[in-house]
This record gives sequence, structure tokens and C-alpha cells, in this order.
Amino acid sequence: MITDLKINEEQKKKYYDHGYWTADSIREVWHDQVARHGEREYVCDDTGSRYTYREIDERAGRLAAWLASEGVQVGDVVTVQFPTWAEFCIAYVAVMKLGAVMHPVPRNYNDMDLEYAMNLVGSRAFLCPTFSHNVDYEAQIASVRESIPTLGPIAVLDKQAPSHTEFPTFDDIYGRFEPMSAFAPVSADSVACILPTSGTTGKPKQAMLTHNNILFSERVFTRELGRTEDDVMFMPSPLNHATGFFHGLISPMLLGGRAVLQQDFHAREAIELMNEEGVTWSMSATPFIFDMLNVLEASDDGLAFKTLNLFCCGGAPLPPALIERAHRHGILLCEIYGSTESCPHVYVPPEKCLEWNGAWSGVPFEGIEVRVIDAEGNELPAGEQGEELSRGPHMFVGYLNERDRTDRALDDDGWFYSGDLCYQDDEGRIRINGRKKEVIIRGGENISAREIDDDLIGCPGLATSATIGMPDERLGERICTFVVATDPDNPPTQADLIDYLTSRHVAKRLWPERVEVIDEIPVTATGKVKRFILSQVLKERMAAE
Repeated sequence: MITDLKINEEQKKKYYDHGYWTADSIREVWHDQVARHGEREYVCDDTGSRYTYREIDERAGRLAAWLASEGVQVGDVVTVQFPTWAEFCIAYVAVMKLGAVMHPVPRNYNDMDLEYAMNLVGSRAFLCPTFSHNVDYEAQIASVRESIPTLGPIAVLDKQAPSHTEFPTFDDIYGRFEPMSAFAPVSADSVACILPTSGTTGKPKQAMLTHNNILFSERVFTRELGRTEDDVMFMPSPLNHATGFFHGLISPMLLGGRAVLQQDFHAREAIELMNEEGVTWSMSATPFIFDMLNVLEASDDGLAFKTLNLFCCGGAPLPPALIERAHRHGILLCEIYGSTESCPHVYVPPEKCLEWNGAWSGVPFEGIEVRVIDAEGNELPAGEQGEELSRGPHMFVGYLNERDRTDRALDDDGWFYSGDLCYQDDEGRIRINGRKKEVIIRGGENISAREIDDDLIGCPGLATSATIGMPDERLGERICTFVVATDPDNPPTQADLIDYLTSRHVAKRLWPERVEVIDEIPVTATGKVKRFILSQVLKERMAAE
């Protein structure tokens, strides 16, 4: 049982008094939705799987009964490694029925990644496919199981290949066990899920979220975006992230709606799948909608979005040009801001998407507070830039087994220090300007790496860019921009970038002082640039010189 949770008691009382938190766990909410919507379809994917609420419930009940028979109890951690498949829902519902803790990990975790992560969280059980994407998941977990002392039962889903080990398959379990019917008590304030953080600055942390955190977050998310049970969510993002799991699956469940999953994102196939399934909304990183708009505008066969009307974007501020392009295709592009720890907490109301046009990252959801502070922790007046802090019923309750890192990020009053720079106006709107770690300190002057990348949007020959600080003996840091060329044989030079910035009257202090060509900018699944990787690449290239 996980006990080292950081919850401010005064805030906790307020959240219950306001009705933001309740006594119901995700399990109780799920059972209510099955009773109401049992025959409705809950989830499908592009591999052919389709399940109603009742079908997921029945299979999950059998899987939960097997896990219980193997000794998995309330509060135990169950690690799940799946592609973006509908069967992930069977796994997560089974874990919730038990009162255990979901720990979804990326499908591309290898044996060493699994060993590290599962030992960190003390995994008690493991669920995965037999085979997918040229990966033998059975062999992978078998190779490290002896190195994970807490690990007990392992089950595999033989969706794309038969099992070849001693591990029981989901189908075996369905045939041998009746659905669980007696449920141990579970507190809504206990941990429901542990999510690895994006890892933009190094080794991922394991963020803990309670049933109440998740339920509040997704209820306010769907309500403020005006979603109903008639809406159909499209989700191409990995299910080990808050975007994929919470927004993609929990949100539709709370509505009694549907979710449509895509195993591997391909823009044209995504548009066709959304049209076939009547998708009305989606939530993902900006590159997903960018790619789909490019495909639409390059097609000559009348390809169009037939039912999609709202696309929520996280991971980076939205350029006005992208908002305008999406609107020409009948889509409101809505910026959402948050993190694994504080997910989500700021949004642009759909009715304001066009009016604000990328000028603001949004306003806090109901029940959530935002502050902007300086380096000394003093609250800043409207218009002045500082670090963004947030507090609310959605807030994570710490990093598992890393109290020092928890205390650095989450203070005793419940405020989360995001590490993001922003300013706020008198109406409560905030504008995210980048990460504190994305600030280049050149000769004592703070320069926003994101600002430079934004200024370079539209530069001829430039597909995308990412700017970092380059070590410099005299100035501390100089500006280095990594570029991906539209034509790999003719990448833009430093002179090309400077000519473009000059034409846009960008100040000289923001000009790149070194340009590095790279095949692809490394990003997380939520679209955040992994600048620590670029720093390592730059270090190696400078050493080679």
C-alpha cells in the first residue's frame, strides 16, 4: 500500500466541501456507467477491436478475479505495457476493480527500462501483449522477471501472435474465471495511477495521482469544453500518458461516450478513421493536427473532416497561423496547458479560440488556482514574467519513493512549481513563454529559447527548429539552433536564418550564433522538445571539433 502522499489537509477539506472530491473511486463511477450505458460501445481501435461498456466490464471482471487469485490486493501496483489498443481498457478496469494501482509504461520500454521502472514502483503484476511492432513482449518480461523481486503474476494478450511461454493469456483467464463480484473497500483519496513523467530533463519520475485527482480533472475538462455523451473522442497518443489514458479513455467514460484509438498515427488514415467513426473531438500534441492539415491541403480527392469540430492541443503554445488554418477546415483549435503532475489546469474556452488566436494559453479551470512568482517566491503583478504555479483538486500527490524531488516541486500548501515561465493579465489569462530551463543566459541576459524558435517559423527551407544554450567561456552561453531542413540536401545556413530574422525585424540579440543540422528534433509523446538530448548532441559535436 502506497502511503507517503502529500495532500494539504486544509485544501482537502475545501475540495470535499465544494463537491470537487467525493467518496467514490473510479471503480464505483465505472460500475455506474456500465449500469447506465452497458450496451453502448465504449471503445474501438483501428485493428478491428470493438467493445461495449458491458463487454469491457465482463472481461475486466474475469481478469480482476484471476489477479486476486494470484494474490494481488488493494494498493498493489500493476504495470501495464500496451500499444494504443482497445484492450488497454480491459486492463485498467480490472486494476480499478481490484483497488490496485495502474502503472502504464511506454510500449517502447525495453528490458532494462522495465527493470528500472518496475523496481522503482514495486510492481506486483504485469500485463502486456504477446507480440507487437516486432517486439516479443513475452520474451522481454521473461528476461528480467527474476530481477524484479516484487513481481508475481504475468499475463499476456495474444491479439497479434500466439503465446509461446508459460504465461497465461487473457483468453485462458476469461475461460477459467467468473467475473469478480465482491470488492474490497477503496478510498477515493488513495493512489489510482502512477504515470512516468515526460522526461524532458532526464530520468522520468513516477507521479502519483489519486482517484479524486483523476475524476475531478476529467470532469472539469469535459464540462468546460462542452462535451456530452454523444461526443466521440479520437486518441492517437500513447496510453501511458495523461493525454492518452485520462483524456482519451476516462473522459469519454465519464460522459458515457465513445473512444476511437489509432495504434500508429498516420495522418490520412487518421482522418479517414475519424470520418468513419463520427469523431467529434480529440486531444493530442500539436504535430498531430499539423500533419492532418498538411494532408488535407495537399489532397486532390476531396478529403475533409466530416464530423470533427474540436481539437485540443497540449505540449506547446499554438501559433495563430495554425488556429486559422484549422478554422478554415471547420475545427476549433483549443490550447490546453498542464503537465503530468498538474493535468490539465489551464485552457482556452472554445468560444474564445478565434478571438484570442494564440495570444493566450488560457484561464484556469473551475476550482484551480494559478500564481506567477519571481525567483525569490514573491507574487508578481499582472504583465510581469515569472514561474507559473498551480494548485487544485487535480494536483498529483507526489513522486513515488522520491520525497526530496516531491518537496522541491510541491510545497506544503499544495502549490506545484511548474518550471514554466509565464505572465498573467488582470482577467486571469496566462501566456506560457517557455521553460525556466529553456532560458539561455547570455552575458547575464535571459533569452527565451522558445521565442527564437517561434520567430523562425516560416523561414524558407526550415521544417522545424529547437534552440538551446551553447556553453561559452566568456558569456556563459550562446545561442545554438538545431534545424530540420525541408530539403535534406540543402539545409538552411546560419546566414539564411539571420536574413529571415532580419526581414522580420527580430533583434540581433535573438539571432542564432551556431546552427546544427539534425534529421529530427527529439520530442516526448506530448510534443515537448527533449533539450537535454540536444545538449548532449551539441557537446559531442563540439568535442569532435
